[in-house]
Amino acid sequence: MPLSVFATVTPKPEHRAEAVAAVEAILADTRAEEGCIRFDLHEGAETGRLHLYEVWTDRAAFEAHHAQPYTRAVYEQYEAWLAEPVELTFMRPVA
Repeated sequence: MPLSVFATVTPKPEHRAEAVAAVEAILADTRAEEGCIRFDLHEGAETGRLHLYEVWTDRAAFEAHHAQPYTRAVYEQYEAWLAEPVELTFMRPVA
């Protein structure tokens, strides 16, 4: 059964553009990963928060994504850019 992930990223206002650019830069590589079914970046219409909707074949594929050098590089950049830690919500289809 696939694993869906909803990630909420809250950058500091002065780093929002950098955070968006960093995620946009890894979209193609992430979508090409084995096990990635979906990886979409959205923004809150009124909040300035970024939201990633991800679907992976399983938890191992999700973990492999976070082990990729380009993913680790974004997380390292986030250390200075975020107003709060990334919030991850793991979901599975109900029906």
